[in-house]
Amino acid sequence: MKRAIFSLGYSFIVFSFSAIAFAKPFSKNLTKFDYPFTAQAMAFESQGQALQMAYMQLPAKEGKPTVLLLHGKNFASSYWKTTATWLHEQGYGVVIPDQVGFGKSDKPVNYQYSFAALAKNTKLLLSLLELDEVIVTGHSMGGMVASRFALNYPEYTSKLVLINPIGLENYLQYVEYKDIEFFYQNELKKQPENIVSYQKSNYYDGDWNDTYAYHASHLMGWIEGDDWAQLAKVSALTYDMIFTQPVIEEFDKFQVPVTLILGTRDRTGPGRGWKKEGVTRELGRYDKLGTEVKARNNAITVKELDGLGHLPHIEAFSRFIKRYEEALD
Repeated sequence: MKRAIFSLGYSFIVFSFSAIAFAKPFSKNLTKFDYPFTAQAMAFESQGQALQMAYMQLPAKEGKPTVLLLHGKNFASSYWKTTATWLHEQGYGVVIPDQVGFGKSDKPVNYQYSFAALAKNTKLLLSLLELDEVIVTGHSMGGMVASRFALNYPEYTSKLVLINPIGLENYLQYVEYKDIEFFYQNELKKQPENIVSYQKSNYYDGDWNDTYAYHASHLMGWIEGDDWAQLAKVSALTYDMIFTQPVIEEFDKFQVPVTLILGTRDRTGPGRGWKKEGVTRELGRYDKLGTEVKARNNAITVKELDGLGHLPHIEAFSRFIKRYEEALD
């Protein structure tokens, strides 16, 4: 297997909301979208293809562990800036990858996207960086990747921390299956204003500011760019794995300490618009999901953040970091 690392040479700049609103379109690999730390790439082979997986790395102080931060579906790894900065100030090492199909990484359309494949790619990155154990942290869809990583590679995982992960419900128990073409056509119809409207309503309780806009700007720029048809297909492929590859059924099989940090205002429930006939369950009740998870595995620690939504580490970092520090300790 061929492997290599090279620098992409990006640095961070702060966008004002007006700049984001009129930003130029972004290419599929976000070549003009700046990341908070130097972005590098691992060249490797997967499923018979030569691919590049982008990541950022901050070194650990001697004797301190490294934290692996895994992003969600609608985000690039850049949104971990504040969390990664805090971790590094405490002496932790930090590795922040873009999964294949996301951020600055390659986005093949003829790829079998699965949580197992993404976890394997991530393990390869850790091996290349000579890291044999990490604290795994995943947010949103990244929580499903993180869960699969910890289940498949417990020897690499010292602790697992899940921040408002999706996948705490087995969605196909409650919703109709929709094929990839369904999601592809939905993605093609999106406009930049749809991104703002969705995130403002579903993530931030009607609020909107420059920080929130920055974290949405790459999605808006992709829609305006020349690669949107390809990106829409990749997005559809990754939607499919959310519905067809549940991790919640294996939450009783974790071999490492697990902490859930849940903003209880969150109502993220994939598929709630096409529930099966007769299903009355309200999906995405994060104020109740912690209790359900404890019933599956009482060893899992649940830390709730009342009144916060899907992105507690963005919405209220000072509140989030107290719970996260407890999980790390």
